[in-house]
Amino acid sequence: MKVRIISADRVGISQEVLSVVAKHQWNVVAMEVVSKAIYLHLDIDALLANRVVTAFSLVKGVTTVEEINVLPRESKEQHLSTLLARLPNPIFDVDSKGRVISSNQEQAKVELLTSIFDLLSIEASDLIGEYKHVETNYQGQPFIAEVSPVTAKGSANGAVIVLKAMKALGKQLAFLQQDKNHQIDNIIGESSVVKALKEQLAKFAKLELPILLTGETGTGKELFARAIHEGSDRRHAPFLAINCASLSEQLLESELFGYAAGAFTGAHKAGKPGLFELAEGGTVFLDEVAEMSSYLQAKLLRFLQDYHYRRVGGTKEYIANIRIISASHQLFPELLKKKLFREDLYYRLNVLNLALPSLNERTEDIPLLVNYFLIQASAHLEQEPPEISESAMTFLVQASWPGNIRQLQNVIFRLVALNSGENITAQHVSGVLSGFEAVTENKERGNDWLSYNDWHSAQEAFEKQLLTQFLPLYPSTRKLAQRLGVSHNKIAMKLRKINAE
Repeated sequence: MKVRIISADRVGISQEVLSVVAKHQWNVVAMEVVSKAIYLHLDIDALLANRVVTAFSLVKGVTTVEEINVLPRESKEQHLSTLLARLPNPIFDVDSKGRVISSNQEQAKVELLTSIFDLLSIEASDLIGEYKHVETNYQGQPFIAEVSPVTAKGSANGAVIVLKAMKALGKQLAFLQQDKNHQIDNIIGESSVVKALKEQLAKFAKLELPILLTGETGTGKELFARAIHEGSDRRHAPFLAINCASLSEQLLESELFGYAAGAFTGAHKAGKPGLFELAEGGTVFLDEVAEMSSYLQAKLLRFLQDYHYRRVGGTKEYIANIRIISASHQLFPELLKKKLFREDLYYRLNVLNLALPSLNERTEDIPLLVNYFLIQASAHLEQEPPEISESAMTFLVQASWPGNIRQLQNVIFRLVALNSGENITAQHVSGVLSGFEAVTENKERGNDWLSYNDWHSAQEAFEKQLLTQFLPLYPSTRKLAQRLGVSHNKIAMKLRKINAE
């Protein structure tokens, strides 16, 4: 029988209630005391309920005695158990000896106080110290165990262990790499070349074969790769991308294949899964694959033969269930001729090929792209999209775009950032484009400052180059001023001058 006794808040009332229990020789299973309330679980026959209520009601200060179904602690435990059961990840609460106190897993609930070391491939040392990640196995499947040690007065008192599946980690990483859906229909463009490309994309997406994307820098190779993934049967699994040109050989190798425990100095104690493992069931996009070293080219070729691999420094054999999409802006015939890229690897990657058009080959799509980037930039800068004049649009359509869509996007972002409420004109566009041309000119001549006749002209050229390079990265005067550590007014003044030149 479980009862709640509501009473006045006075000293000694709990002892008087217990005196009643002792007088009747009732066995107390559990007792909880809070302000103005005492909860009792008595091991007595239900037929004595009326006698229990009467006995406690005679205690001075008691106002209400009622029978209840559960004690507060039991209610909290039931709610917590229901909450844990709804969580997708296996969770274990263990004591300092590694015995399971509670869990949301039925296997552990059947026999609580079983050893966590019998369930997971972890060590006793993993339960002490600081929060850590440990690679483990549970029910024959690989997991990353997040171990949060529980301490009391500086001493280890157990740990809470949360298991995260490798596939789930891959999905989380894929989610961080993109902020919206990239389906084939979302590709902006109504030109004949883009329509034909979309049709080809839809066909290729359904084929379980490697794809090589080629095209100039800024043509949107990753966007097309994501669209292929979204149109495939692998769309519910991770899409993970990596730029092969941005990492050293050793780092790129460990990012792709992962590494075993103790593989090198500074390696994580438990090792680390690579993208081929995290993308299980999904797609790995190798951007700028032509930048791979000859060593990694050979290792990638070996991997593509049967999709078997080992982690760096490891001996265990893994099998990857992934699709490879690769891309490069370089011309492969020249690379093959100069033996800068393995011919056998090229044919492994180039089973299906998509050559992406430059922006100058799809000029009829420029107005659509301009309007899209105008809305995107205005939302980013939290302002109303400016109107763009017909002459400005004509100027943009007729301009040369060596940087393709990426350059067009940067130009539109800069036009919106510099806009003060008026319509964007051809003069505005010309000013911004001249800034890009100035940067290109400086790069081509190697920033030859000796060509300037005086300090003032050199300083102006430097400021112009600095601002035109930074503005695409910090597309608002306030952000740019904060990055360069100067006042907002100074940046606005300098930008106005550049735009007017």
